[in-house]
Amino acid sequence: MEADPKKLYDALKSLKIQTVRQAIRPECYQRDISKALFSYAFDAVLYLAAITGILLIHHWWAQLLLGLVAGSAVAFMFVWAHDAAHGALFENRHLAEVLGTLFMLPSFNMYRLWAFGHNRVHHGFTSLSPIDWIWKPLTPQEYRQKSIFQKWIYRLERSPYTCALHYLLRVWWPGMVRFKADQKNRRAFTLSKIITALFFLAFSAFSWWAAGPLGFIAAVLLPFLVFNYYIALFVYLHHTHPDIPFFMEKEEWSQSIGQLYCSTVVRCSKISEMLIHNILIHAPHHVDPRIPYYHLEAAYEDLRSAYGIYLHEMRFSFRSVRRIFSTCKLYDYDAKQWMSFRSGRSWIEQKATERSVSRDTSVYPGKTAY
Repeated sequence: MEADPKKLYDALKSLKIQTVRQAIRPECYQRDISKALFSYAFDAVLYLAAITGILLIHHWWAQLLLGLVAGSAVAFMFVWAHDAAHGALFENRHLAEVLGTLFMLPSFNMYRLWAFGHNRVHHGFTSLSPIDWIWKPLTPQEYRQKSIFQKWIYRLERSPYTCALHYLLRVWWPGMVRFKADQKNRRAFTLSKIITALFFLAFSAFSWWAAGPLGFIAAVLLPFLVFNYYIALFVYLHHTHPDIPFFMEKEEWSQSIGQLYCSTVVRCSKISEMLIHNILIHAPHHVDPRIPYYHLEAAYEDLRSAYGIYLHEMRFSFRSVRRIFSTCKLYDYDAKQWMSFRSGRSWIEQKATERSVSRDTSVYPGKTAY
């Protein structure tokens, strides 16, 4: 007999995240600079080789194919920079920022702005929707009130084929390009924007000069779109699953629920996990983001031994991904229930019927209901 999900995450509410972390062996926190730099070199060589091929090989199909490879490398580089921004790879924060900034440039993400929102908002309030807006699901009522265009965008975002729109529209554009910093961070954030803008302009001009319009498309635009797809899909799978709740009220939520129960572990082949730096072994990363990516598998084994009943693990397959996307469209925050668009319409109709019946039965016998 399966345990009641609500009872499971309610049991976590009073458990401190520091207590959960105690299950992870100290060795999982040890930094290995040689491993970090080897991955850095591998990702950089893969990216530079793909870009070089695009600029030198004048066959459109080869350029586009290498653009896909470059986009994949950009995603791998971004995940590495993500770990650096958490302080997981180096004790020296300046070194982490310099290397992380360089690795985020090809994705046109601003290191400091990204770290500010990701570390404080997403990791601070995972799956608490009023604060953590990443992949926040709409309720059936909210979806019904949207314009036709807004519904269309929402549907595209929650498709396994066009989910890149979510990162572009909900994270990159408002959280970095248009984000206005407070007085304390304005200088650092402005500098981060300027560095990224200069890289974009210089790299775009160079790729156009070296290989023409197709070179610009294959070396600049296509990798950017591929990166956005990777990251949107990764983050979606990190915290979206038919058995994982989202919360609207802070009283229902806690750090242990958000980081342990509301974060998934998606296993892939060994080579895939190596290339993406274990980013889909995500629950231990959320329990403690200071764990380097090369120790996440060991940390997960520790968490599974102590808290396996609270973890959500799946094997990556396109069939599983499509099932999650088809199931997790709209959300009832009160009942903690996922719905498809069709079942969401039925849900609204049922609620309207219940309200109508409730109004009718509230009228005294013999009285006329106006």
